[in-house]
Amino acid sequence: MVVESPYEPVRASLFHISKDEENLVILKINPALGARESLAKIQAVFTKYNPASPFEYKFVDEEYARKFEDEERVGKLASFFAVLAIFISCLGIFGLASFVAEQRTKEIGVRKVMGASVVNLWGMLSKDFVVLVIVSLFIAMPLAYYFMNSWLLKYEYRTVIAWWIFALAAAGALLITLCTVSYQSIKAALANPVNSLRSE
Repeated sequence: MVVESPYEPVRASLFHISKDEENLVILKINPALGARESLAKIQAVFTKYNPASPFEYKFVDEEYARKFEDEERVGKLASFFAVLAIFISCLGIFGLASFVAEQRTKEIGVRKVMGASVVNLWGMLSKDFVVLVIVSLFIAMPLAYYFMNSWLLKYEYRTVIAWWIFALAAAGALLITLCTVSYQSIKAALANPVNSLRSE
């Protein structure tokens, strides 16, 4: 068990109770009882046999969790800013998809008159965005692996980064992109070609 720094290896330890700590007792609470009920019973025993000393207690799991407070804080901040970045990216992709669909309105009208299906037009408009996402994934994934691996190397006991995490992130990025682009693509593909070609 890591009782000191999580960044250092566990050293050989010897635990003893000194005279200054003679009032220290380590207890395991019965999981069948609630913590509040168990503490009340323990406090009654301590007060009975040692009324002069205050009854103070700490939970081992809470003390252990304090060692990782900084990491948890960074994790929460990273999650918040990741969601914010994804939302802003989706707005940008949505706006770019609207612009591209507007620019290619006449082309979509001509293709539709020539017999192109909604699925073909959707694929044509979505393809450029998918290619851009794939290129960005090839740039981002090695950088993410490098920085995450460097961060994990600070810990003596650590996990390895599995390949499926990157595959899942890539699939999520592609899915989010397709969902964002699809609205404008399908809207443009379903539009009446007469309206787009009227000015020609």
